[in-house]
Amino acid sequence: MATIDLNCDLGESFGMWEMGNDAAMIDLASSVNIACGYHAGDADVMRKTVQLAKARNVRIGAHPGYRDLHGFGRRPIVGLTALEIENLIAYQIGALQAIAAMEGYKVTHVKAHGAISNVACEDDMTARAIAAGIKAVDRNLTFVVLANSKLVTAGEAAGLPLAHEVFADRAYEDNGNLVSRKKPGAVLHDPVMVADRVVKMAQTGEVISITGKVIKMKMDTVCIHGDTPGAVELGRHVRDGLKAAGIDVAPFKTAL
Repeated sequence: MATIDLNCDLGESFGMWEMGNDAAMIDLASSVNIACGYHAGDADVMRKTVQLAKARNVRIGAHPGYRDLHGFGRRPIVGLTALEIENLIAYQIGALQAIAAMEGYKVTHVKAHGAISNVACEDDMTARAIAAGIKAVDRNLTFVVLANSKLVTAGEAAGLPLAHEVFADRAYEDNGNLVSRKKPGAVLHDPVMVADRVVKMAQTGEVISITGKVIKMKMDTVCIHGDTPGAVELGRHVRDGLKAAGIDVAPFKTAL
């Protein structure tokens, strides 16, 4: 049976402020990416999210972003050096590894969040610095990368194991990058349409851009954002659609 991983970005609450329905999303995902305190999350939220994932045998990964709680990590921070980017990536991975160790669980992968990921998809220095930060912590951590982007090239050059990612709820530009959230139509909300789209992606290895261009992509994992309105319904439709098409939801292979 064909398989594909469903991943979700979680642990993005902060203190008394709640974001998303982590418990419900974890029931639908086979791997999750946990905010590490820079763009969202805190130690208490991180530990609770790890507990939820462990109880359901769901893989966990670090989801490092720019240090920007006010902007949720979705605003580019200019002027950072490669060393500064390496440090912020390593710092956040280490934070989640410590929390996971308290629960007797292991961090298996890393996926960059928001603006730093978007910048890295087009900027070699940022992409290489993210990969270098991951490698410095543990070269066996799987690097989750936007398919066809400069993150792929950087991860390959660093010798990291890769998981190529496509997005269920985001539109694509003709060059294979995600449509900016500042543009209309960037985020997709119709659960039936999204589920049909994901099934076709998994069956064909192709993504259709916002203008209708067909883009070939390697895909190991499909992301559904936990903060997208209606995320739980989207996730259920996607999972049911994959099952109906004979595609099993299972974690991507990792070295850890």
